[in-house]
Amino acid sequence: MLNKTMPIAAARFTVVATLLLSLLLSAAARADLVIEITQGVKGAVPIAIVPFANETAGSLPQDPSEIITEDLRRSGDFEPLGKQNFLSLPSKGEDIFFRDWSLLGQRYLVVGAISKGDGPDMLKLRYELHDVTSRKRILGRVVTGKEGALRDMAHSAADAIYEALTGTKGVFSTKIAYVVLEGTNKKPVYSLEIADADGQRSKVIYKSPSPVLSPAWSPDGKKLAYVSYETGRPAIFIQDINSGVRTKTASYKGINSAPAWSPDGRKLAMTLSKDGNPEIYTLDLGSGDLKRITNNWGIDTEANWSPDGKSLVFTSDRGGSPQIYKTDISGGGETRLTFDGRYNARPRYSMDGESLFFVHQREGVFNVARMDLETRELDVLSGTRMDESPSVAPNGNMVIYATKDNGRGMLAVVGVTTGARYVLPSREGDVREPAWSPFL
Repeated sequence: MLNKTMPIAAARFTVVATLLLSLLLSAAARADLVIEITQGVKGAVPIAIVPFANETAGSLPQDPSEIITEDLRRSGDFEPLGKQNFLSLPSKGEDIFFRDWSLLGQRYLVVGAISKGDGPDMLKLRYELHDVTSRKRILGRVVTGKEGALRDMAHSAADAIYEALTGTKGVFSTKIAYVVLEGTNKKPVYSLEIADADGQRSKVIYKSPSPVLSPAWSPDGKKLAYVSYETGRPAIFIQDINSGVRTKTASYKGINSAPAWSPDGRKLAMTLSKDGNPEIYTLDLGSGDLKRITNNWGIDTEANWSPDGKSLVFTSDRGGSPQIYKTDISGGGETRLTFDGRYNARPRYSMDGESLFFVHQREGVFNVARMDLETRELDVLSGTRMDESPSVAPNGNMVIYATKDNGRGMLAVVGVTTGARYVLPSREGDVREPAWSPFL
């Protein structure tokens, strides 16, 4: 019989002792992750992003056109033209000589300018997207923001350009969460950090000498759930990113691991061994009601919700090796989904619910793979040997995962359809456990 008061008390328990530390750390910037593109895409669409005119009468920390250029390059869908090849530097449509850009083999052209906004410390980012072949303007917008938000404005422009040309929403304004391990085996330091999707503006939100695992974003992007061993055994915490307030959500006897938010943000799926065997449970965050979902002698873990919130996929070794299964929340039975290979784990749904991404082992190599849920066809996406912890971008076009290079942990990203790849190593420590935010 479940103790009804226990989950309610646990969900409401505020960790006051660590609150001040979290608030102090939230303001501390870390060394940003450094992008290294390892594989481009043959046939990427040529596009020229002209340096934006500076009409502010002052200096800018960075030309926003450089941020837009790198955002579009990382997607794998576009190949920006190098600035050394430019024949002119127009900043508005009437200044464009389309014949020059056509001779350079460009399909699209982006021009723009930065000017002072209507208030102190305000800027206006004006940008235009043109079709070189038809000589027509596809997009023209003005984005306003404070001087310190110039990167946000540039990412917003890149999102709009990407969506206008592909029909898919861009993810350049999203965030990533991850864990950095520094120090020695005797004195390790674990930092839970967040950064822009390009690895810039990293920020520590929690730091501990004890392991931190499995960060998961809430659907509104305002909170992170994660596992911390700070009390000497695993417990699941939820932390508000802006305020730093942390609550201990699950601290039952035994294992408390692998939190996953329901699409409506009202529940967490998790792995608990409170009744003896590691099983999948769901916890209602409002009422504290705990519901057991699986009941099997095997280890059931790493649950992930379907986009409609009606089912869960999870990893289980009930068949003799780790494989992926699906179960209905209503108790409609469990179905094995993977049969190719002896190891398939950490499933993550695509945003449309049509595909699964997971870690697949073949010939001793661990890679990130994608499986079409209708045809059950499996495609290996990553190309390194020790890949783990995949997390899907909210538009479904890219997957971030943890990998190793010469024994050092780092993050890597692969394009689902383009095959473009880049890595995000840290200047300090090993990086692991990535989680891509929802649209913000």
